[in-house]
Amino acid sequence: MAKKRTFYVCQSCGYRSPKWVGKCPECGSWGSFVEEVERTSKSSNPRSSWVKHERETPIPITEIGSQQEERRKTGLREFDRVLGGGVVKGSVSLISGEPGIGKSTLLLQIASIFADKGKVLYVTAEESPEQIALRAKRLNALKGNLLILSQNDLEKVSQHLEKIKPEVAIYDSIQTFFLPYIESAAGSVSQVRECAAFITNMSKSRGITSFIVGHVTKEGTIAGPKVLEHIVDAVFHFEGDKGYNFRVFRSLKNRFGSTGELAVFEMTEAGLKEVPNPSEFFLSERPVGKAGSAIFAGMEGSRPILLEVQALVTRAVFSTPQRRAKGINVNRLSIIVATIEKELGIPLRNFDVFVNVVGGVKVDEPAIDLPIATAIVSSYFDRPVRENLVLFGELGLTGEIRRVKLEELREREAQKNGFKVLRDIKHLSQIPEKVLI
Repeated sequence: MAKKRTFYVCQSCGYRSPKWVGKCPECGSWGSFVEEVERTSKSSNPRSSWVKHERETPIPITEIGSQQEERRKTGLREFDRVLGGGVVKGSVSLISGEPGIGKSTLLLQIASIFADKGKVLYVTAEESPEQIALRAKRLNALKGNLLILSQNDLEKVSQHLEKIKPEVAIYDSIQTFFLPYIESAAGSVSQVRECAAFITNMSKSRGITSFIVGHVTKEGTIAGPKVLEHIVDAVFHFEGDKGYNFRVFRSLKNRFGSTGELAVFEMTEAGLKEVPNPSEFFLSERPVGKAGSAIFAGMEGSRPILLEVQALVTRAVFSTPQRRAKGINVNRLSIIVATIEKELGIPLRNFDVFVNVVGGVKVDEPAIDLPIATAIVSSYFDRPVRENLVLFGELGLTGEIRRVKLEELREREAQKNGFKVLRDIKHLSQIPEKVLI
């Protein structure tokens, strides 16, 4: 006879407590504890009957045959590049993003491409098959080998996988699936963790390439326990500003390739269209000869990309000046403003400062310090930056400009797009003389 044990689990970090508490002692979240029931039994784990890729005895690494990992191209070169050269057989990838950003659209396009060579099973627990069919018709993705299954019970999904034997499986989304032997609601920490492990073991044992759609929280992080990201082979984030028609596909974790890679897609009526030259795309509408605009050569993984950084400096209306930033950390902006004020003697304490990385791209590398400082100084003096000039460099608290990684790649990207890099600027005080017109 199975025994039941009740406990409370934080839905933000997965911390378990024998009683309900208001604030999680692990992550500090308020009101995040939900009651869950765990059934304990002497019987074996339900997963043990179908897990086939595990070995009972350890094997010397010298006796394990070295096989070249099998990769399949999707036909979208930018997508394949972020994945590390293509899709690996039996891999499990988690794709997260805000609602309506285009996750299902991207995966439906990928499913349509794979359906040309084999069976693809699209398992949905959020939309009806009719809704998916309408989207597939708009994307011209209607294929006979693309099978749609509306089911949220993973044990029943496993039975269909055994019969159909697809090469690719898509699960939309992980927060809506459940396993009947876990007595908690779909989307809870226990269900998300066990469902992810269930899908991973099915994929590894049967050689099925799987894509899992994941929801995000209001803070922009992947919903569910952190162990979810450790279970899967790769984690990708699909992001973009809904006010723009482009989307950024970013690699956060990849066991089969490098992390930090980025691909840019343009959202059209016929689906997502890859952008082979993101630098040209992001700079296509930049104002020429306007104060407060600087071009930044950044790095996204192994790819250099040119972005426009804009700043607006205006007289403060209130006693406390505003510091607003979009695309960069606002605390970093405050440090740059304070450094400019001390080293250049500009009284920014009396001015509001607004900074924006055009296009909605988020940048967290220190190389953007110099373009931000240049745009702020340019806006304050109302003097534009010299034509076709690209900037990058970390700003120290004493005003020195420090070198950053992969400078040669950044410079080659600038030259390819008709820009030049200023090499001889070493201090913040040189900006008005050497950088501005």
